[in-house]
Amino acid sequence: MYKLIILLLLALPIGVFAQTVTTGTVFDFSKKNLSLPGVSIRNLNSKKSTSTNKDGKYTISANIGDLLEFSAVGYHTDTLYLTNLLNRTIYLPVKTNSLKDVDIKAVRMNSQITDAKDPLAEKYTLLSTGGNLNRKRMTDKVGGLSLNLGYGKYKRQQRKEADLEEKEMYQDEIDENFTPRAITELTKLEGEELKNFMIIYRPSIEAVKGERPFRYAFYISRAFAAWNKLTPQERKLQDLPKLKAN
Repeated sequence: MYKLIILLLLALPIGVFAQTVTTGTVFDFSKKNLSLPGVSIRNLNSKKSTSTNKDGKYTISANIGDLLEFSAVGYHTDTLYLTNLLNRTIYLPVKTNSLKDVDIKAVRMNSQITDAKDPLAEKYTLLSTGGNLNRKRMTDKVGGLSLNLGYGKYKRQQRKEADLEEKEMYQDEIDENFTPRAITELTKLEGEELKNFMIIYRPSIEAVKGERPFRYAFYISRAFAAWNKLTPQERKLQDLPKLKAN
């Protein structure tokens, strides 16, 4: 019996130190000081799970290289790739509520509204009279089509400008989130490797546009996992061939 107790005491520290855990606190993304209780944390590698306490704190068994998933009702799910087991601060963004379609069966319109002047009427009149309000509306027909010179070109230009504004909006969003600081915090990459990683794995506008909101932390974690599978040569940017002098 005495020998059994000694063996158990000797084995206890080994079991304790063999377990690795990571800790942290989960907050609301918009209200940085608002901790979130009841957030579900799941280790996607070991399938173990836990939840945050009343102060938003959590502790879960994990190893470096594991993926932790954070989910809560009313919040977007986020994923963390563990590059170390240090204490973490997690911010979850609130889901935006979309209104359901309303079936309108009958509406009584106010005459003051129906008789009101359209503020865009002058703009459309200018288009249909060639820019001269003193002229009559262009009612001449050519082959059954009314002349509306310049309007099609104007519409195409408007669409082109709208597309450029949308692309600039997504580029600005990528620049604000796919930053050296954010990547270094998740991957510990620095210097030339960090520069090459950002060039190779910069998110495309199509990818960001296709997933709203775009989960940059999850994307960086997946990209880093792919980066680790590259050879040292593949991680380097290939120099462009030099032009030969004539």
